[in-house]
Amino acid sequence: MTAENKLTIIHLVDIHGAGSLIHEIGEELRIVDMVIVAGDITHFGRKKDTQKIIEAIAFYNKTIFAVAGNCDFPEVENFLSLQNINLHRTFVRKGNFTLSGLGGSLPCPGTTPFEYTEEEAWQWLSDIIPETTATANIFVSHQPPYNTLNDQLPGGQHVGSKSIREFIEKTSPVLCLTGHIHEGAGIDRIGNCKIVNPGPFRYGNYAFIEITGENSTHIELKQVTVF
Repeated sequence: MTAENKLTIIHLVDIHGAGSLIHEIGEELRIVDMVIVAGDITHFGRKKDTQKIIEAIAFYNKTIFAVAGNCDFPEVENFLSLQNINLHRTFVRKGNFTLSGLGGSLPCPGTTPFEYTEEEAWQWLSDIIPETTATANIFVSHQPPYNTLNDQLPGGQHVGSKSIREFIEKTSPVLCLTGHIHEGAGIDRIGNCKIVNPGPFRYGNYAFIEITGENSTHIELKQVTVF
């Protein structure tokens, strides 16, 4: 097994501006290959709020990739793009892996700044399908796929995206790193793709992920003490 086939990741999502918690996991951030942030970096925040969070992470690890969430204003995505770390509607090659992503979410009960329809989601995802099958794909999506543990509300209703699920079924990523549904924390699977929502980092939840081969992935859901 070569170094290019191995990858360690800290997965953060739903930070909602809780930047002070980043320092609680600083030593873990230092030792992983990259940090992936799957949206809601801010809580209806702007550029300065995003910069504060990203700089706090970069203090420990400068290899960061992210998408904006539905609670992030357009300035957040613009900042990520200027930093060359934005995965929304695009892809990045890292060794034997491809990172791709989709920010925002389907329409929410209350209007949020970054929402899209299923039709828009499928159009955007279709554009990157050819680029996500050449190497092992890690798909970063704030909105979870439909009909999984990760998109289920306490009442049992599934509110994930059918377009994202179809994308996963067609492209078979090794991982889908997601969030958005705070109650949907946990690990699920669509085919060979593991779906990971660690729960909101705002409350101290995050995931450590180690990939050691195409079909060998260790995922540990972790928590820092918030109160």
